[in-house]
Amino acid sequence: MRILVTGGAGFIGSHIVDTYINAGHDVTVVDDLSTGKRQNLNPKAHFVQADIQDPTVRQLIVRDKIEVLNHHAAQMDVRRSVADPMFDARVNILGMLNLLEGAREAGVKKIIFSSSGGTVYGEQETFPATEEHSTHPICPYGVSKRTGEHYLYFYNVEYRIPYIALRYANIYGPRQDPHGEAGVVAIFTLKLQAGEQPVINGDGKQTRDYVFVGDVARANLAALHADYTGPINIGTAIETDVNQLFGHLRHLTGSTAPETHGPAKPGEQRRSVLAWSRAQQLLGWQPEMKIEEGLRRTVEYFRTRT
Repeated sequence: MRILVTGGAGFIGSHIVDTYINAGHDVTVVDDLSTGKRQNLNPKAHFVQADIQDPTVRQLIVRDKIEVLNHHAAQMDVRRSVADPMFDARVNILGMLNLLEGAREAGVKKIIFSSSGGTVYGEQETFPATEEHSTHPICPYGVSKRTGEHYLYFYNVEYRIPYIALRYANIYGPRQDPHGEAGVVAIFTLKLQAGEQPVINGDGKQTRDYVFVGDVARANLAALHADYTGPINIGTAIETDVNQLFGHLRHLTGSTAPETHGPAKPGEQRRSVLAWSRAQQLLGWQPEMKIEEGLRRTVEYFRTRT
């Protein structure tokens, strides 16, 4: 298949590109390298450096007769979305619309979209959350991701473009950026390896569902051939709190740093965990990487690069 992966030089997107190329697909990557890195690019992919809001990207989709649009480029910083919701909307909503118009003109066969199970549900009422859980995002980033799903639904109804919106839990693994706000595993790992002191926000009992990036890439491969349109959670249904995560990473890095707490971040979700039964039923997918092994691989990755 001819596949366009936006954000394909980023943490998640680059793993998906590798998986697609290993499966024999023809992959084009569009990335503006604002957060993505050239060293993440697969040399067998066709690379175009461009912003997804650029009209040339829309033209590229048509010109290259793209069959599948895998959309992972995004403004992904929750705190930046709160501070600058207009920027978040320009990238995550208007940028996506530029791609969708290109997909419509090109007659793409499928769109795979990186949504966010960690934010579109808002404060969860049931645990783990299924795809039927109400969606009340409490940050602009979550709003923009849910809006993307709504636009996908419209383009499916109006133009018959099938789509799968993968609602991700908290993804971690090799290539995660330790200098942003979104990757607590990478941030803690780099600090502990450097002999610095990580600070846990609040009491550290807030939980997240940590899913390994390799498992996420497998889900994107399975989604290529799934006869389904709609949202699918990609998570582990296992909650890990930040204190537990810190303990795992302290052990793996050999650090003696104490568990240190700082002020809680306003508006932070208390618990987030996703059911994955729909992914198993429709994609034949289930999480395989245990968190202890996934964290070990992540720590080893950063150890060899610092």
